[in-house]
Amino acid sequence: MEFLEEVTCTLDEGKPFDVIYLDFAKAFDKVPYERLFKKLISHGIGGKLLGWIKNWLTGRRQKVSINKTYSDWKKVLSGVPQGSVLGPVLFLIYINDIDVSIVSKLCKFADDTKLGRGVVEEEDAQKLREDLQRIYKWSVDWQMLFNTDKCTVMHMGKHNKGYEYKMGESILKNSHQEKDLGVIINHNGKPSDQCVLAVKKANAVLGMIKRNIHFKSKDNS
Repeated sequence: MEFLEEVTCTLDEGKPFDVIYLDFAKAFDKVPYERLFKKLISHGIGGKLLGWIKNWLTGRRQKVSINKTYSDWKKVLSGVPQGSVLGPVLFLIYINDIDVSIVSKLCKFADDTKLGRGVVEEEDAQKLREDLQRIYKWSVDWQMLFNTDKCTVMHMGKHNKGYEYKMGESILKNSHQEKDLGVIINHNGKPSDQCVLAVKKANAVLGMIKRNIHFKSKDNS
């Protein structure tokens, strides 16, 4: 909420704001175990609890089924189980230090990560670029690469100059609309598209009710 509050406050002041939506490539599948265990220890997690987590993650196997044809069993060497309660927690612990030396606003929610700041002039955009490159270097060092084709930048607010941003050598694509934690946000900072979608869904439900449920008075019941 702090991130969204900073965005809205900046826009209310009539200043532009750039938000970079980051996408980890197969985030939950890529977490390397040994590095994760070291980070758990650095967070004060040890003893039987650490041993339990190690036993839970390691020694797992998986195979693929296509049209009732199965592959051989393969050892799972990385990743935290999706759909579990502990998986997202371990993932957040792993990426917890991604914001070291970052001066722009960074929001981390499971694998939904975004970076942003007000960009009144070129100097502001340059600070955002430098933070983006720090994050990119972190992803390489910790083997958690981003899918740069899916990473986008949203130029929000009036008089936004639309500065260009890169991750590594890849120029990020511009986006006019993103789904942010389940809510559709567009470049003007308003959730109007989310409201339109909610109305469409409500009308669809009402239509189904009208087609399938007929009114009956108490006298005819």
